[in-house]
Amino acid sequence: MFQPYKRNGQPDSVEYLEVTANETVALGEALVISSGKLTKCGATTAPTYIAMGSVTSAPSGTKIPVIRVSKDVIYESQLSVDSSSIAIGAAYTLSSDGLKVTATTTSGVAECVGFEGKKAGDKVFVRF
Repeated sequence: MFQPYKRNGQPDSVEYLEVTANETVALGEALVISSGKLTKCGATTAPTYIAMGSVTSAPSGTKIPVIRVSKDVIYESQLSVDSSSIAIGAAYTLSSDGLKVTATTTSGVAECVGFEGKKAGDKVFVRF
């Protein structure tokens, strides 16, 4: 799950946006807009929004609270796998569930600015 850890400036404002019909969204999931609706962010695409709510198999027209991703915010997440070579300054891809950071740097979008371990589940701090 991605959550704001440290920000420079104003707190994040919450927006309510429509989710793609029949999609499940988890709290803290990285999201983008596709065809005018929220959908899961791909591994090599920088997210535009972070989910501040969740929904299972969203009925058509369902809106959820989200915050817009900002370069001024550091986000806390977790490693999805062990990463013995994790490094500050390297950019990593997102996990397939849009909730964590992988150990893959090829086409990475989440710049590591800190971490608290190198094992799956350990905290990692990133900016997009």
